[in-house]
Amino acid sequence: MSEGVWASLAERVDEPSDGGRADVWGVLDSRLDRAGWRPTLGDWVELRRFELPWNNSYAVVGNLRALLYYKLTPAEADLVDLFDGSRTLAEIAVEQLTRSGELELSSVAELADLLYSGGFMIDRYIDADEALAKALHPVQHTRAKLREFVRTLSIEWHGAERLVKASYRWGLRWVFTRIGLLVAAVVVIAGFVAFGVVVVDHGFHFTAQSVGIGFVVLFALNLAIVFIHELGHALVLVHYGRRVKSAGFRIYFGSPAFFVDSSDALLMSRGQRIGQAFAGPAFEMITSGVAAIVLWAFPTLPLSSTLYRFVLLNYFVLLMNLMPLLELDGYWILSDALQLPDLRPRSLAFMRSELWRKLARRERFTGSEIGLGVYGLIGVVFTVACFYTAYFFWRRTFGNLITKMWHGGPVGVTLLLLLSVFLTGPVIRAGLDAARAIGRRLQAGTRRVRFRTQRQWRIAAAEMVDAQPVFAELPVDVLDEVAGRVQLRSYPLGAAVIHQGDRADAYYLVRAGALEVVEQDRENEIERVLRVVGPGEAFGDIGLAQAAPRSATVRTTRPTELFVIDKGTFDRLLVDRIQLPDIVTTLGQLGQLRALPPFANLAADDLGDLLNQGRWINYEPATAIVTQGETGDHFYVIESGRAEVIRDGERVGVLERGNHFGEIALLAALPRTATVRSVTPLRAFQLDRDGFAATIADAFRRGNLHPNVTIDRGFDH
Repeated sequence: MSEGVWASLAERVDEPSDGGRADVWGVLDSRLDRAGWRPTLGDWVELRRFELPWNNSYAVVGNLRALLYYKLTPAEADLVDLFDGSRTLAEIAVEQLTRSGELELSSVAELADLLYSGGFMIDRYIDADEALAKALHPVQHTRAKLREFVRTLSIEWHGAERLVKASYRWGLRWVFTRIGLLVAAVVVIAGFVAFGVVVVDHGFHFTAQSVGIGFVVLFALNLAIVFIHELGHALVLVHYGRRVKSAGFRIYFGSPAFFVDSSDALLMSRGQRIGQAFAGPAFEMITSGVAAIVLWAFPTLPLSSTLYRFVLLNYFVLLMNLMPLLELDGYWILSDALQLPDLRPRSLAFMRSELWRKLARRERFTGSEIGLGVYGLIGVVFTVACFYTAYFFWRRTFGNLITKMWHGGPVGVTLLLLLSVFLTGPVIRAGLDAARAIGRRLQAGTRRVRFRTQRQWRIAAAEMVDAQPVFAELPVDVLDEVAGRVQLRSYPLGAAVIHQGDRADAYYLVRAGALEVVEQDRENEIERVLRVVGPGEAFGDIGLAQAAPRSATVRTTRPTELFVIDKGTFDRLLVDRIQLPDIVTTLGQLGQLRALPPFANLAADDLGDLLNQGRWINYEPATAIVTQGETGDHFYVIESGRAEVIRDGERVGVLERGNHFGEIALLAALPRTATVRSVTPLRAFQLDRDGFAATIADAFRRGNLHPNVTIDRGFDH
């Protein structure tokens, strides 16, 4: 059978010219060579950059066929611009080096693979694992939908865009005209005035009505207002020519609610996004205004009591919705207005850890930190005030109705329970979120206790330690000792694991989650992400081995679990078992490489490959490092000293520490266009074409980039 498989494969590859049997492995190797792949974006892909003033600029790339979106850093967006089919991945890495002065290896390959798997490339992506799973375990469409509903408690409709476009085309587009906006504003203002007249001047006497009928009407009206709210969000998308991916109905923490997937808003301008976020409350205000005017004009309607509660409830919900301290429409409006898309998570992370650390050390707060602290403090006070005012609001508004239901027999009690779930949805959600947070902490504590007693956890830790280059030669008994002393720690999103400038006191291995390594310029309040660390990777080794302060801050980009080896254990094992001088030499050389600007963003594995493939060279003054006209086959980065660039006998430039030259030689054997000659004693790192090819091939086999798939504003409720 295997012979038949290989024979079939051989028939599908190019036959050799000599008539012999095709080299299947050779052909597969050449076709799977990622360095030679020419990534080409489809014409259905849109990339949009957002330049923000707080050193938090970002970009969004969207697959407009699948309505899939990724949030990228500006550097990643620059790489996307190069995916036009004219360059191989190796050429893109060199082009990026020429543009930015920084060499990208794993990031280039990982970003290309991410976009390829997301359907952004013209090359069709086939998920072999998913196709095999479906073939082995076929599931009927109806059954799959039922399973999805049980799991998500939602029904999604992908044809909602047709309904929204029809609504926009056949009448609702008038709202977006000047006259329409004026009429809407008049209705909103008149509604507020009318409701005020009903409450203050005329008073309002509840009419006798059936508790059951009142509940059903109130329930239906609230579902209708939620539908109108979501329709408002969707109409703005259509108005600006964007897409509505889907809509649907879901049980959201016990509350029935409609939702709209407005992911395409991520590609709109800041002003358009603010308008899209405000549209939901605006349509709700218009509807409430109409209801208030009807209530004022006909206060003796049979269901006037229910209509009164409906209007009052919606004005209260509108107030909560527009408050920027809850992650609702008001928050998105404020975050876009301030150009701080991650305002709330940054504030919460700062309040949880960094605030108390700075207070304990009496460190000076930066302007942005003061802003985050004030926002977080106001948020805490607001939450307490909400609970306090909500109690009196619900008691005054619904106290009589609740009493009637409570004494209304089984039907009344059942309706009361349903009403409680519906009206207290936000409180239930907040309580469940708090319970989840407490549960995660308890689970983390339980797992730490289990970790101390279960052998399986120790084996997993030992295997991860053994996979790290620093511990490559550890014998089994030392691995057992390391695993026996390792600790398990959990960190929430945005938590700083180590801080730049602190004394190194531990070595970390990522069990689950992701972190970013950030270089901070506190004086200018500037941050630069050096690299992203994911599962199986480690950090903190260089600072421990060299007894140097931490050179960067490492913080989580998602909830993370780390294996932690304390400094005492690390030092004892390195000194006694691993020949510390050799390790320190290697780590020192890695540190020297990373200190050079072109290599600053490389992961430790990539730096190790460079160190193995290249070499350090010292030059005396007046030494020609490269000569104009000769064939180039090496790339250089200056570590110290100064050189001059001479073209046709004339000096045209000076190169100093961190400058590089000869990058084109990494791709092709072309003549040098100028001579580079040392002026002072000079030390440089040299890499030839073969070494670069080997380094980039290794980098493309592993991944270090963990992009942020943006779903933050994907759904509106």
